Parts: sequence; structure tokens; C-alpha cells
Amino acid sequence: MSIFLELWAFMKARKKFWLAPVLFVMVGLGALIVFSSGSAVAPFIYTLF
Repeated sequence: MSIFLELWAFMKARKKFWLAPVLFVMVGLGALIVFSSGSAVAPFIYTLF
């Protein structure tokens, strides 16, 4: 959890709030890959990449 606090402090200090949507998308895609790796939907997910 501390890495998120450090990242937020960095974005707040450097005024780089444009990184937040990029990070949310990256975390979302990572979660999609992890949660769909054992399901029947996996072949359809991997065609997106």
C-alpha cells in the first residue's frame, strides 16, 4: 500500500496528474488478464492484444 501513497505524493508534488488515468488503465488490463487466464473467455481476451 505504501507504493500507492508514494506514487500519489510524487504526482501531487510534480503536478503529473495525467499519470493517474494511465495507471488505472494499466492496472485494469493487468487485472483482466489475471482473472481471465483460467476461464473460457481467455482466448477472446488475448485476441485484443
